[in-house]
Amino acid sequence: MELLNHPDCEEVPDEHGMRVGFAPRPDHLRCVGGRVGRGVAGSYLVPGPSPVPALAARGARASSSWPAGGSGGGGLHRVALRGREITAVGFEAHVAEPADTQAARGRKKRAKTDRADARLMRELLQRGDLCESWIPPQAVLEWRERVRLYKTLLDQRRMWIQRIHAELFQHGVSLPEGQIASSQTRDWLAGEGVQLSAAARQRITVGYHILDATDAMRLPLRADLEQFTRRQPACKALAATHYGVGPLTAVVVWAELGDCRRFSRSMQVVRHTGLDVTVDQSDRHRGRSYLSRQGPETLRWALFEAGMAASRATSPDRAYYQSVKNAHDGKIAAISMARKLARRCYHTLREMDPNLVYAIPS
Repeated sequence: MELLNHPDCEEVPDEHGMRVGFAPRPDHLRCVGGRVGRGVAGSYLVPGPSPVPALAARGARASSSWPAGGSGGGGLHRVALRGREITAVGFEAHVAEPADTQAARGRKKRAKTDRADARLMRELLQRGDLCESWIPPQAVLEWRERVRLYKTLLDQRRMWIQRIHAELFQHGVSLPEGQIASSQTRDWLAGEGVQLSAAARQRITVGYHILDATDAMRLPLRADLEQFTRRQPACKALAATHYGVGPLTAVVVWAELGDCRRFSRSMQVVRHTGLDVTVDQSDRHRGRSYLSRQGPETLRWALFEAGMAASRATSPDRAYYQSVKNAHDGKIAAISMARKLARRCYHTLREMDPNLVYAIPS
């Protein structure tokens, strides 16, 4: 149960002797079930103050459960942090898996409300049938934040390269994007051989300064990630076993994929990554298929980059890559290889000793 440090919050014991709270304001931690017998579980809203002071002040023992806000975005990360805060003061936290919890409801007979969700989670928790989301260890959350920061810096760098490329194209200078950040291009643009307006030259200069500042933060971070891969057992196994998975992509897969024991088959991992194909269909009308993109964006990026390595002549999957590319195109071939790598990484991590998978090197 979540307790709220709010003057309008009511607290009463339920039929099990546990404390039940109710808060009327949506911008706080809301506990559904403000009357006796209405339930121990509540729905957790991320905005609002931390519940730890209220929990520590009361000192009651309770169980808390709430639905996760999505397995791929920042919602689950924030829920995990709040769950660790609740656990730190002696309470038991449970994060319900949204899809499985909704499926446990069965056929819907009435309108879905927060109170009904809380009652359902409380009943499932008491019966021991609550499908819980995996809360990563604190060390995994830290490295997950680092790989996402690296991806953000990489996106920022690419964005400014594209801006410089577009500015040059508007002034009649055609260069491949891959040559924009090179020192030869910078020296050439700094000379008098290129006719640019004062505003365009200023914008390009600012762009190069931002690229330098981004690289000053990105390159040391990449070195730290690669060094961690060389010391962490699971990351080393991923990089050594699968072609295309390097030191950087290995730590991304390790941090974003999570505990593979919670997946019963490899297809669930593909769905977790968001690389599964979704089709909208109604009666005889079937829409065009597309990727669901319902998983961690950083994980999809890492698997796609690893899948692109199958185009190399030394890749053991080159024949498969070429066959899909000839039938469709190179992008679909890389996505197909990314799905294969997701399954292979799942089996590698699942077959390892659980104590080694998330062993943090000193």
